Amino acid sequence: MTLKLDHIVIAVHDLDTTIADYAALGFNVLRGGDHPGRTTHNALVVFEDGSYFELIAWKAPAPEERWWQWLQRHGEGIVDFALLPPDAGEVVRAAAQRGLVLEGPIDGGRVRPDGERLRWQVARAPSPDLPFLCGDLTPRRLRVPEGTARVHPNGAQGVASLAIAVRDLETTLAGYRALLGPAAPGQASCIGGAATLPGTRTRLASVALGDSTLQLFSPKQTTQSGDPGEDAIGLRLAARGEGPFAVVLRATGTATAVSLDLARSHGAAIELESLVPLARAAA
Repeated sequence: MTLKLDHIVIAVHDLDTTIADYAALGFNVLRGGDHPGRTTHNALVVFEDGSYFELIAWKAPAPEERWWQWLQRHGEGIVDFALLPPDAGEVVRAAAQRGLVLEGPIDGGRVRPDGERLRWQVARAPSPDLPFLCGDLTPRRLRVPEGTARVHPNGAQGVASLAIAVRDLETTLAGYRALLGPAAPGQASCIGGAATLPGTRTRLASVALGDSTLQLFSPKQTTQSGDPGEDAIGLRLAARGEGPFAVVLRATGTATAVSLDLARSHGAAIELESLVPLARAAA
């Protein structure tokens, strides 16, 4: 079953400040609205490839919510990501048959500033190295606006890659195989093999999701005490645990890769990668 990257969640303290800062970084930011039954409200940065950033903040404390807990413990930044299923229930059932038990489907929704009510279903994986599912019950175009909403002054077009820190690469890859299922007949698997990055103690594997790639990073080995040592990914895992931590966006109008200011991006490590037109690349 083909699942695409739906959105990346960025938890922040103050939504109005974040909207202004992302606009200053060259993004077209749209107010998303409120989530009924919760204290959250959000804003969206929607890309041409259909994926988007969800900038989410809380109007009141929500100690029972994992994202709020993460925000209080670690500060602002990328906290989660979602895939888009054609039918959340169907994916949950298929994953269970392959050994991965997801929580859900659970009904969710949002009320836009114009009063439009959106409905969806989510299903959550048992660990943060895996994504959650977000499947629409109302038309997706109501949740993810199209047209000029996807045009950004900084040239951002879509998500090229999302980096995810994981403790055990083989365990995580098994989870993705159970979630995504076998490749269709005649198609190559979207899950690549593991390799060690030259000159490092970091292992890497990739998962292709349409035009986007998940890059899974794990420490090469641990010490006898279980301490991953000085490996950068190991240190990140020790400090913040498993989960997404950096994103690369395809963009036009940039000659080289540009890393955005972390203060303005509210802790989200975002890089704009040059998107070279084919005519120029062949010249």
